[in-house]
Amino acid sequence: MDWIRLTKSGKDLTGLKGRLIEVTEEELKKHNKKDDCWICIRGFVYNVSPYMEYHPGGEEELMRGAGSDGTDLFDQVHRWVNYESMLKECLVGRMAVKPAFPKDYHEEKKLLNGMLPKSQVTDPLAKEGPSSPSYDWFQTDALVTIVIYTKQKDINLDSVIADHRHDSFRAETVIKDYSYLIHIALSHEIQEDFSVRVVENVGKIEIVLKKKENTSWKCLGHPLENHNSLIPKKDTGLYYRKCQLISKEDVTHDTKLFCLLLPPSTHLQVPTGQHVYFKLTITGTEIVKPYTPVSDSLFSEFKEPVLPNNKYIYFLIKIYPAGLFTPELDHLQIGDYVSVSNPEGNFKISQFQELEDLFLLAAGTGFTPMVKVLSYALTNIPSLRKVKLMFFNKTEDDIIWRSQLEKLAFKDKRFDLEFVLSAPTSEWNGKRGYISPALLSEFLKRSLDTSKVLICICGPMPFTEQGMKLLHDLNFSKDEIHSFTA
Repeated sequence: MDWIRLTKSGKDLTGLKGRLIEVTEEELKKHNKKDDCWICIRGFVYNVSPYMEYHPGGEEELMRGAGSDGTDLFDQVHRWVNYESMLKECLVGRMAVKPAFPKDYHEEKKLLNGMLPKSQVTDPLAKEGPSSPSYDWFQTDALVTIVIYTKQKDINLDSVIADHRHDSFRAETVIKDYSYLIHIALSHEIQEDFSVRVVENVGKIEIVLKKKENTSWKCLGHPLENHNSLIPKKDTGLYYRKCQLISKEDVTHDTKLFCLLLPPSTHLQVPTGQHVYFKLTITGTEIVKPYTPVSDSLFSEFKEPVLPNNKYIYFLIKIYPAGLFTPELDHLQIGDYVSVSNPEGNFKISQFQELEDLFLLAAGTGFTPMVKVLSYALTNIPSLRKVKLMFFNKTEDDIIWRSQLEKLAFKDKRFDLEFVLSAPTSEWNGKRGYISPALLSEFLKRSLDTSKVLICICGPMPFTEQGMKLLHDLNFSKDEIHSFTA
C-alpha cells in the first residue's frame, strides 16, 4: 500500500519527466547500480531504483537483474506478479528491438480457409518440442467445427482452454510443456456457448461453434496475434476471463469455500495439482494471487450437480483481516465478478503411474492442492496401496474439513490421517509440534520396502522449505517429492 501511495503521488519515478524512450542494449547495461537500476521485462524497461526498498524479496534479489533482461529471472521467481500495473509509473520505454509476431500476422493477415501451413515456431527451442500441430475447419448450415490435430496421444479435455469474447475466438492447447494457440477474429457472429470434444487415442480436438445465422461462411476469419503458434508454456502470458461469484460459505472461523461460475463462452478445466490466479483491482492497482481449485466436498461424486460440474470452480480461501487481497475478495457480493487465469503448475498426472504409496504433507490452506490429488489417487490408481495425510494446523478450530477427512478415512481403509497441532488445548490427545525428523521418519513408512512412493508437500514457505530439507535428509530422491509452490 505504501508503494501504491508513492506511485499515485505524482513524483517522477523514472527520472525522465514523463518521456518514454527506446533503450538500446548498450544503454540498458549502463544502469546497473542500486540508485540507478534499469531492468527489462518482456521488452519493456523499468527504472526500479525507487522500488528497491519496497520489494518483498529484498534489494539483492532485484539487483540480480540490474542493467539486463530480467525476464527469465522474473519468471523463475514469480511470473504471475502483475508487474505492468505495479511498475507502470517506472516505465522508461521499450527495448530497441522489433517484437516477434508470427509471419502472417504482419505480412498479409491471410484469410483462414482451411488447413494452414505448419504452425509458426516462435522460439528456436520449440524445435526440440512436440511435432507442430495443425488445424482445419468445416461447416454445416448451423455449425462451424474447428479441428485441431495435436499429433499427441495424451490429450484430454483439460488440455484445452477456449474463450469466445466479442468477435474473437481463442483456443490454447497444452501439449507437454508447450502451448499451441488458435486466435481468430471470426468472420461471422456465433452463439455464446460452444462444445469441446477430444478423441484421445489420436489427439484430435473438435471445437463446435453454433452460428447465429444459418449462412455459409466463406472463411473462418482473420488471424490475431500469435495465431497458429507453438511456444514453450513458460513464455505464454496469463489470459483471464471474468467468473461470477455464486456462493460463499464458512468452513472454519477464518476460511471460506467460494464457488465461481465460468462464463458460458469459456471451456476451462483445471488439471489435478494445478492452480489459477485471481486478479482484482484494489485502489486503482491490479493485484494478482494464486489459488488452487478444490471440489465442493471430499464426497462430491455422490451429489447431483445443479449445473454441469465443469462450469463450477471451488476454492478454499483463508481470509486475512489485515491483508490486502483476501478482505477485498471477502467483500465481493454474490453475483460480483473476479478475473480468473488459465491454469498453471508443473504437477503431472504421470507421476501417479504405478504408484503404491502416496504421502501428503499439508499445513493450513496448503491442504487445497491435496483435495484433488487425494480424490484422484483413491479413484484412479489401481496400484495404490496406501495414502497418508499429515495435516499441520495451530488449533483444532483451524482444521479444514476435519469431519469429512475422518469420514473418508473410516470409509476407505487405504487412507490414513494424522493431525498435528502447534498450539492445541490441554484436552488435545493427538500429535503436537511442528514438522520434524521424528514426525516424518515415523510417518513416511513404505507399505513394502520396494514400494514406488510419491510425497506431496504444501504450506507456508518456511514449512515447505523445512519439509523439503528434511525429506532430502531422509534420503528421498527428487523424483519421489513434489512441492506445490506458486
